[in-house]
Amino acid sequence: MATIDSNYRTNESMGKMFMHSCLGKLVILIAVIIVLLIIAMMTKPSEQEMQAEMADNIMQCIEANDSIEGDKIDDYVNNIGNVFTTTDTTQVNKDLREAFRQLNKVEIYNHLFYRTAYILNNLHPEGTRAGVGIFGLVIPTVTYKDFLLRVGPMHKGYDQKLIRTTVPDTDLGTNPNIQEFHYKRNPDD
Repeated sequence: MATIDSNYRTNESMGKMFMHSCLGKLVILIAVIIVLLIIAMMTKPSEQEMQAEMADNIMQCIEANDSIEGDKIDDYVNNIGNVFTTTDTTQVNKDLREAFRQLNKVEIYNHLFYRTAYILNNLHPEGTRAGVGIFGLVIPTVTYKDFLLRVGPMHKGYDQKLIRTTVPDTDLGTNPNIQEFHYKRNPDD
């Protein structure tokens, strides 16, 4: 009769058994995360790189939305493409570039593992995130609605409304089926 030890004995080393255990896999995952965080801390773009890349990404966004303003999907696709391309400085409207510089401000914030860029203007005085710099890349998240390019009066005087109604004040008629309180009464009442 065989002993219990000989039936359940394995040829695996203690280290191999630890690596296949749940605790071993957890230790490996934590080690990989720590290595990625150290790499992110060492390769985050400098403040000057962030400023230059964000200026380029903003000009590309203005150029892409010059004639037709896109929707969110267009902005996401353009931002992915803007990571790997640069703007053609001869194509960007100089008036729009100057208007952006006068009416908006780009601020860069340093974090432990990454940097963020925010656009501040009268529309967004608290700022709206326009990009993230991590692993040596500047990833834009800017949209055309984030910045201010034109400034003008919203109304002529203080006694006028800001938004004028576009519906005429004429009577549109009545519909006899729609009542103010339309419910079925209980016949027992």
